[in-house]
Amino acid sequence: MQFSIIYPIIIQKLRLELSANLSYHNVSHTEKVIEAAKQLSDDEELNDEDKTLVSTAALFHDSGFLNGAVDHEEKSCEIARQYLPAYDYSPKQIDEICRLILATRNPQKPTNLLENILCDADLSHLGTDTFATVSANLYKELKHVNNVSEIERWPEYQMQFLREHKYHTSSAEKRFGSMKEKNIANLVKNYKPVKATLNQSNSDFVIQDFIFILAGVITAGFALKGFLIPNKFFDGGITGISLLLHELYHFNIAYVIVLANIPFILLSYVGVNFKFAFKTFVCVLLLGICLLYFPYPIITTDKFLISIFGGFFLGIGIGLTMRAGCALDGVEILALFTIKRTSFTITEIILAINVFIFAVAAFKFGMETALYSMITYFTASKTVDYVVEGIEAYTGVTIISGESDLMKERLVNQLGRGITVYKGERGFLPGNFHQSSNCDIIFTVVTRLEMRKLKNLVAETDPKAFVFANTIKEATGGILRRRAAH
Repeated sequence: MQFSIIYPIIIQKLRLELSANLSYHNVSHTEKVIEAAKQLSDDEELNDEDKTLVSTAALFHDSGFLNGAVDHEEKSCEIARQYLPAYDYSPKQIDEICRLILATRNPQKPTNLLENILCDADLSHLGTDTFATVSANLYKELKHVNNVSEIERWPEYQMQFLREHKYHTSSAEKRFGSMKEKNIANLVKNYKPVKATLNQSNSDFVIQDFIFILAGVITAGFALKGFLIPNKFFDGGITGISLLLHELYHFNIAYVIVLANIPFILLSYVGVNFKFAFKTFVCVLLLGICLLYFPYPIITTDKFLISIFGGFFLGIGIGLTMRAGCALDGVEILALFTIKRTSFTITEIILAINVFIFAVAAFKFGMETALYSMITYFTASKTVDYVVEGIEAYTGVTIISGESDLMKERLVNQLGRGITVYKGERGFLPGNFHQSSNCDIIFTVVTRLEMRKLKNLVAETDPKAFVFANTIKEATGGILRRRAAH
């Protein structure tokens, strides 16, 4: 059995071909199971052939994920039967390896010593100091596989699983048992029941989301009926296509917008989840009702005001519905589905759709209308960013300074910011490359409104400090000003 030759081949295949969404069943997990299997095989004093059988089974036990998560153990056996004959594994040895792999199915029911060892190696992380990290990776993977935003009662499930789990070999119990008990104790210590407030929180979020949706569709309707539609102006995305159809064929805009979005609502049900699709349907339906029955006044006929304020109010409406967890325009959903089948980015796909809309508008209604409509789209896009991210969008700032100790003290105590410090080296200048010195690289997060204050503080502390910043789309936890969660 040429395990040393087949090992790097399979490991490289897993590293290159396993889905990036497998944050738990990845090549790192396989390597750790092999390591644990070797340790337990030594502890149980297996002969060389049995040690190789267990290690080979550990190498292939999750390879089935290359072909999907469902029945991956059977798929792992198929892959093992495909590869192993070329590496001096006999049919009898391959059958034994497949029995070992199938023994790892949950709930585990091993029937002999070799199966016991592999099952214990597969769950050895339960008794290591990496348990919390591995558990978080498993949680992340399961959320993706089940296409959900949260897994209910995950802490309770973890505690129950660890309490009911028993290692099958005395060697595993000696190696991992005591640490597993500590991990159980940590879970119990950090567990915070949420049952008492769950219903109230869900009710609060439902009411809050409905208010955002209602305010969003009323505002979007005001933008359409008060500015854009009476003056034959257009926007991008599905809203822009609906406005084009309305102007070209004189269909009722309320019906057009609802019907145009239905295919994308169905796509969101498949590609996102039912909750998102349902909320989006309600959102679009309410917009149609607003356009049918609300007596919106025509605000102005000035083209510049229309392009600016029509986009502004439309952006507010779309942004509010996005904060409620749904979409008033299905073009982003279309882009997400298209990107899986092409090499284009989402931005390029949306740009192509909008170029088509504005090109048709220019051809049918004149270049001036198309250019003003592009201003409308730009204004709406920027307004959406501000509504969704807030005026206090976060900025990550990295500071490299020779006065790092004083800089850290002032950032924390004067600016009131939390900081993270990386250990690095500074120097390596042209003509003096070989001279460098250790330094602290300081990273902190501030709001856009605090950026000027931070720059002044850095300049006062060390005028020669090297500072660079980048926008952060999402930030939670740490010492950040509390913002509403949506």
